[in-house]
Amino acid sequence: MDFVFQRTYRGPIRAVILDWAGTTIDFGSFAPVAVFIRLFEQQGISISQEDVRRGMGLMKKDHLRLILNRPAVAEAWRQLKGSPPSEADIDRLFAEFAALQVEILRKYTLPIRGLGEIIADLRQRRLKIGSTTGYTRAMMDIVQPEAEKRGYAPDALVCPDEVPAGRPYPWMIYQNLIQLQTYPAEAVVKVGDTLPDIEAGLNAGLWTVGVVLSGNLLGLSEAEVAALPAKELDTKRENIAKQLYQSGAHYVIDGIWDLPPVLDDIQTRLSHGERP
Repeated sequence: MDFVFQRTYRGPIRAVILDWAGTTIDFGSFAPVAVFIRLFEQQGISISQEDVRRGMGLMKKDHLRLILNRPAVAEAWRQLKGSPPSEADIDRLFAEFAALQVEILRKYTLPIRGLGEIIADLRQRRLKIGSTTGYTRAMMDIVQPEAEKRGYAPDALVCPDEVPAGRPYPWMIYQNLIQLQTYPAEAVVKVGDTLPDIEAGLNAGLWTVGVVLSGNLLGLSEAEVAALPAKELDTKRENIAKQLYQSGAHYVIDGIWDLPPVLDDIQTRLSHGERP
């Protein structure tokens, strides 16, 4: 055959799918860090923020496995317990993690600055708003009502325990598209602050936007960010942006407050027939 027909979407952006901690709430993504550190303290093992933050964005049980596989943590566990962690150990730890998380989550549901204005902007654009998370549904049953009290209520929320697997698999995104009744994939934008966020967005065929200053990769509070010397902040910003771009992010922004110009640019690219 000499000619092949190829469809090209040139319509509007139809939806935005947002991450939660580090992107829309909990500046610096501190809730999971606090819980994991306390969980391991209860086991008699000291872990660092770095041990925790490297797995951020994953479903929390997968995140737990990743922490336990870190050499220093694995060795500390072996010396203390006498053998490597078993699946039974992981199940027990995850149950304890979930209980601790519920105690702490309400403290970390403050919307990131500018979120209200951004949601208003998305509504004005007539975009649907979906969301994905590394938290289970039981955890989000704590977070979601608290966020709603503060004015944030996306149209869809999918948790990793409601689909076959969490990030970086695209299943949560696909389920969002079903709930939002939105297609094609190239008409949707995924925004998140972790590398698994970006990978999941790419795996689903979406435009992806990485977040730097409010997210897990920087891991600082808003006050701590403001206190950093400008040169040091610029260096950290460049290093994190590089990680996000190397993971495939189409755009990188400081925070959710910088999203509108990105959406404008994506719309222009769509109108020219570009795809993610």
